[in-house]
Amino acid sequence: MKRTILVFTALFGMFTAFAQDDNGSSLSLSLDEAKQYAVSHNRTLQNASLDMRIAEANRWQTISTMLPQLSASYDYNNMLGYEMEMMGMKIAMPPYGTLGLTASVALTGAQIVGMQMQKIAIDMSDISLKKSERDIQSSVTTIYMSILAMESTVDLLDQNLENLKKLHEMTENSVKIGVAEQTTADQLLVQVATMQTSINSTKRSLEMLYNSLILQLGCDVTTKLVLTEKIENLLNVDSAMELLNTQFDLDSNYNYQLLNKNLELSKKQVLAEEVSFLPTVSAFYQYSNKHYFSDEKTMDMTPPNVVGVSVSIPLWKSWQRMSNVKEAKISYNKTQNSFETTKDGLLIQDKQLRYNLTSAYETYQTQLSNLDVTKRVFENMAIKFEHGAASSLEVTNASTNLVSAQSSYINAMLQLINAKVELEDLLNK
Repeated sequence: MKRTILVFTALFGMFTAFAQDDNGSSLSLSLDEAKQYAVSHNRTLQNASLDMRIAEANRWQTISTMLPQLSASYDYNNMLGYEMEMMGMKIAMPPYGTLGLTASVALTGAQIVGMQMQKIAIDMSDISLKKSERDIQSSVTTIYMSILAMESTVDLLDQNLENLKKLHEMTENSVKIGVAEQTTADQLLVQVATMQTSINSTKRSLEMLYNSLILQLGCDVTTKLVLTEKIENLLNVDSAMELLNTQFDLDSNYNYQLLNKNLELSKKQVLAEEVSFLPTVSAFYQYSNKHYFSDEKTMDMTPPNVVGVSVSIPLWKSWQRMSNVKEAKISYNKTQNSFETTKDGLLIQDKQLRYNLTSAYETYQTQLSNLDVTKRVFENMAIKFEHGAASSLEVTNASTNLVSAQSSYINAMLQLINAKVELEDLLNK
């Protein structure tokens, strides 16, 4: 019911966000809308939902083998005038038709255990579906934020390009009046071209990110995406650091839940092999109605009602069942070892991701300060260059340092976002 409400909300949100233009479809999405849209349209997620339905169908197949089975038949027989002789008497064998109804039921230990195993399989499919939803949402978040960061990078590079163009134009004017050398202007022109190349390369990378987001959303490849949020509004450093105070609950982690169910399934497999020693109990009821297509007297020895019960006890199968039980127990022990190893791995991963988040936060703060200082240095150097107190080489170096600082800041921002998303996934927050 909860998932149905979520899907309905997502569809309603997508209806209000979706707009048509003259050249094709356009989709304007906030981050939350993008995640909801992906939950509703991502094909990988749809397959995970279908896997759950398959598991449910398999369980009902197992249950159906434990329910009564009813069959009907009709037979027609004609002896072509044959008469049976018994004790000197001839008994006519006229043509006849027989209507038969048979109800039967059979029960084995394997059926009961199989039904329990199918229930575990459904639980695992449900957990896998939730995990897939979480993974898709995390992937959408990462790509969405990466696009915003890349667009911020393009904006910063455009600002730098404009500054360099102004300096180059000013230098060219100085060359014309004889107060500057042409080599100085040429150096700045090379710097302008290098900056333009960086912008073009960044825009191509940005296009690839948009394509990746379209793939995750499951929308048409010709759709034009419009992201309605800014990275400054989404980057909540305080909420990211609050994750460090959140206790890791193993039971809420989807990977741990799947491991736990897999261990339970392995244990049931041992039981499935053990119950092969139990008897199979079956019962049936048969009704027959024979109708003769003649008035001749004959002998009818077919009872109209028959009830039967059967018990089949397995006695000997050359130690095959014992070997199967032994193999299942060994497999269960291996699963236990893998479970404990992975459990410890999750606990270690929790520590590592907290370290990563702390380091990413410290790097972000450092790069933020570095960007502010480098920006002021470039502005100061540009002013000095205008007044002839700095060389073109110093301006070029200051510009290069500014671009490097901007790139380092954006990377630090993305590292902080990724570290936050990874820890949120582990904590299922």
